[in-house]
Parts: sequence; structure tokens; C-alpha cells
Amino acid sequence: MAKQLPHTLLLRHALFCSLFFTQILAKSTTYNVVDFGADPTGLKDSTLAFLGAWSNACGSWRPACIQVPPGQFLLGTATRFGGPCNNKVISISMGGATLVGPSDYRAIGEALHWLTFDQVSGVRIHGGVLDARGGSLWACKSSGQPCPIGAITLGITNSNNVVVTGLTSINSQLFHMIISGCNNVKVHGVKIMAPGNSPNTDGIHVQFSSDITILNPRIRTGDDCVSVGPGTKNLWVEDIACGPGHGISIGSLGWGMNEDGVTNVTVRTATFSKTMNGFRIKSWGRPSNGFVNNVHFEHAFMSDVQNPIVIDQHYCPYYTGCPQMASGIRISDISYKDIHGTSATQVAVKFDCSLKHPCRRLRLEDVNLTYKNQVPQASCRNAGGTAFGTVQPESCF
Repeated sequence: MAKQLPHTLLLRHALFCSLFFTQILAKSTTYNVVDFGADPTGLKDSTLAFLGAWSNACGSWRPACIQVPPGQFLLGTATRFGGPCNNKVISISMGGATLVGPSDYRAIGEALHWLTFDQVSGVRIHGGVLDARGGSLWACKSSGQPCPIGAITLGITNSNNVVVTGLTSINSQLFHMIISGCNNVKVHGVKIMAPGNSPNTDGIHVQFSSDITILNPRIRTGDDCVSVGPGTKNLWVEDIACGPGHGISIGSLGWGMNEDGVTNVTVRTATFSKTMNGFRIKSWGRPSNGFVNNVHFEHAFMSDVQNPIVIDQHYCPYYTGCPQMASGIRISDISYKDIHGTSATQVAVKFDCSLKHPCRRLRLEDVNLTYKNQVPQASCRNAGGTAFGTVQPESCF
């Protein structure tokens, strides 16, 4: 049976490409990275082979499929898969394959990304495992020695109409995935894993992008499961499992004066397990013309979460060098609906808003949180809103 497995997975690769292109009624051109010299044992660097397959697929006037067969492939340098391409449909099928980063973290530690898809349109990535081998960099950082900041495992930048399905990312040096400067990106069924004490290993970060959909992710990491940066518009996150990690965060925002706002964000059906936060909005205490509005957090279960619902407009993670001024970020029209579970701290709902720009039109509906089988507390500062249905802890508006 073991000897038949690679053949079965190869058939799945071919089937994935064939079915995909049959649907668009176009004849595809297929490129297997092994044909370009990729080594499936992981002993030899395969970066040039992957770039060769990409160059041919990107240069093709027909829809193209890049096949990465079962095996382990070393990509030992920061690698950019760039466009614009001659066609708008490139599928990358990686089921059964693991891409591994260099054993020496310094090889990519100063790069912005390990793997980047930049200025592309119509790319679809299916399956596979990305292992950036970030453990040695985390150890360097914990030692107090000078270390590079680390590379984001996968960057999707300045691109449109991208789909990522069934991908697993483990042990990123820094963030696992970033979507920046993009429109219409769909991420479905990804798994992201790193130890709970791994520094700055955010799961998925979105910024300067619109019409982004993230469905059914399973994220266990050392920082935010999903983080939302400036310039994010029309983000939908649904059926997410988060923990360990720092929860789902909008921000931190407001470091710069001229900063794009965040609007139209929905997170629906979420489970948080032993996370630092549940739903968090955070901004630096300094002047800014940014904003957060039309955000909806719905249908969530909290299990032993330190801060289930929190707005923090005095964000200062290390309590040093912070300006200690009123945040300029304007926060309004934020709703929390059907939020249940347990808080690990006595204050389960905390709205710590800006003195200069108080939070407006916050809405709590059907919130039921407990702390050690007792009623927890809610804390409000410079926050206004309304409560509907059963709300526990009692609203502090």
C-alpha cells in the first residue's frame, strides 16, 4: 500500500488540474517542478527549479498548472513568484509536498518574505505544507542576542483574484501569511501551527486590501490568529478555531498620522481556546486620522480566554517609549452578538477608548460570559453604546 501512495497523490495532482481547467473550458499546460530539476528528497536546493516552472507557467498564454509532487523540497532563499503573467489562471497543486526553509535562519531572516506571490492575478494554491523552520530564530530571540526580525512565510502582495485552499503552514519565523495590497483573495481550510510561546508568529495578517474572505482556518500560534491592519475593507472571516494565540485583533492602528482606516469587517462563528484575547481592537495612544467602523463579531464561544471582548486605545505592549497621548483613531459601529463562554480574568468586557475620540455606537447583544462560575465585570472608559437581550456581564454603557 505504501508504494501506491505516491502514485495516488500524483493522480490527485493531475485530477485537480484537469478538473479545474475543464471547468473553464480551456486547455491547460502543465509543468512539474521535478522536470526543472527540483529534488524531492530535500537534500538539494530546489529554488531555481521552482522559479523555472513558474517562469514557464507565467509566460504561457494558456492556463497553466504547476505540479509539486509528494516529497520534501528545500527552498533555501527568499523566493518571489512575480507577475504580471501572460495568463490569468495559474494553479499550483502541492498535495503531499512539503516545502522547507533553510536550516540557517539567517539565510532568509532579513528578507521581508520567504515565499512571495507579487503582482499576480488568478493564482490558485492548493494543498501542501510550508515549514519555515523558525525554531532556531525563536531561540535566538529568547536568548537576548542580536537576531534578524525574521521572514513572513507566505506573502500575497499587490495581487488580485487569488485562492488558497488546504494549505498548512508551520513554524514560521515571523507571520505565517500576509495579504497586502490585494483585491478578492479567498483563503479556505488552511491550518497554521506554531508553539504558543513563539514570538510574532501571527497566523494571517490583512492590510491595504479589499474583498478578502477567510473560511474554516485552524490556527494555533504565538500571536494573533488573524490580525487586521490599516486599509482593510470588506473582510469576512468565518468558522475559525483559534488557540493558543492572541485572538483576533484589529490593529495595532494609529502609529502614523496619515493612516488608512478599517471598515466592513465581519467575523462569524469563532471558537477561542485559552487565548490571550477573543475580539480585540487596539490603537496606539498618539494622534492619527485613522478609523475603525462597521465591524461585526458574531456567534463565538470563548474557553478560558483572558480578555474575551476588549478595545484598547492605549496600546503599549512593552510599556516603554509610548507617547501617552489620546488616540486619534475613531472607533464606531462595532457589534458583538451571541458571544458565550468563560473568561480567565474577572473583567470579561473592557472598552478603554480614546478621551479625544470616544468609541461610539458599540452594541452588545446576547452576550453571556462567566468567570469561575460567577458573573464577571465589565469596564468602560470613554465608550458609548447599547445592550440588547441578555448581557452578562451587565453593560457598563
